[in-house]
Amino acid sequence: MDFPLLDRYLLEGKPPKDEVVAALLRERPDAPGAAPFYEGLKLLGSRTPDLSLMALRLVLAGKKADDASVKSFRAIVERARSGGEGAAGASASYKEALE
Repeated sequence: MDFPLLDRYLLEGKPPKDEVVAALLRERPDAPGAAPFYEGLKLLGSRTPDLSLMALRLVLAGKKADDASVKSFRAIVERARSGGEGAAGASASYKEALE
C-alpha cells in the first residue's frame, strides 16, 4: 500500500506533522495492529513521536513493528533525512523495508 503523505514526511520531514496526523486519522487505513496507533495519534496529535509514525508505517506495510524492525527503519529514515550522497540509497532501502 502507498501512503505518499506519510512516506514524504518520514523521508523529507514535509509536510508538517499535523497534516500527516490529520490525514491518517481521517483515512485510517485498515491494517492488523494499526488501531492502537490511531488511538495514540488521536490523543497526541502533532506531538506524536516520529518513532510511532515509523512503527505505524511498518504495520501499514504488513510488517512487524518490533524493536529491531523499528530501530532499523529509523536508521534508514535518518539517513534519508540527512541528505547528501547516502540519501538516495536510503530512499531505496526505505522502499525495500516496506516490501
